[in-house]
Amino acid sequence: MDIGDGVEARRVHDETAGFDPSRKYPLLFHVYGEPATQTVQNSWGGRDYLWHLMLTQRGYLVASVDNQGTGSPRGRAWRKSIYRQIGILASREQRPPPAFIAARPYVDADRIGVWGWSGGGSMTLNLLFRSPDLYKVGMSIAPVPDQKLYDTIYQERYMGFPTTTRRGTGSGRQSRSRIGCRGDLLVVHGTGDDNVHYQGTERLVNALVAANKPFTMMAYPNRTHSLSEARHVPAPLRTAHAVPDGAPARDPLTPPWRPGRGHG
Repeated sequence: MDIGDGVEARRVHDETAGFDPSRKYPLLFHVYGEPATQTVQNSWGGRDYLWHLMLTQRGYLVASVDNQGTGSPRGRAWRKSIYRQIGILASREQRPPPAFIAARPYVDADRIGVWGWSGGGSMTLNLLFRSPDLYKVGMSIAPVPDQKLYDTIYQERYMGFPTTTRRGTGSGRQSRSRIGCRGDLLVVHGTGDDNVHYQGTERLVNALVAANKPFTMMAYPNRTHSLSEARHVPAPLRTAHAVPDGAPARDPLTPPWRPGRGHG
């Protein structure tokens, strides 16, 4: 897939069970977009794969694309392209894939969603805010809305020092002026996150409120980055987009957690 400037990206595209090319299907993107790892892999995908598999069994298409700079073994230039471009390069290169895949006659271009965790949560915010014409719904889990609040070892490795990379750091975070969200947004974060600190999500909430953008918030008290502590945590996350059995008439990308309905 060409993602701009002649760059070819790898993608994975899971079709729904009982696929009928004469129908229109909703499409959900799984994103990450940062140097730590990649989403397009020929390997066991764990719980994310199982969740995506369940979604395909319930009428979704699921897709993922690795932009430049992700942890893919594609050479020095690929890996180094993201230097001082965290949140910027990926936002640009993740924009063409929805249009590319939605051009297929069986994809409903009016029902495209995106979700991600950690760096993928940040990418979800970037895509929903910067490409509001493409996405109807986004689920951002444990995101980094403000890079100035993240670990120095990561930020300085990929973005340089704040004093010399002020422009890039500012462009890669969320502010009131950059929030163009028109779709439904679910933000999920553990208040005890010891990796991506909860303070960043609090700043995001302030920016959303100031911009008068409706959203839904699920804060898990004292949970860490994995949200794996105690019972009942994974279930709402893994069923947030799900289509209940026996209810095929409901729009699969009109979430049960619409802003104001208090899902959780």
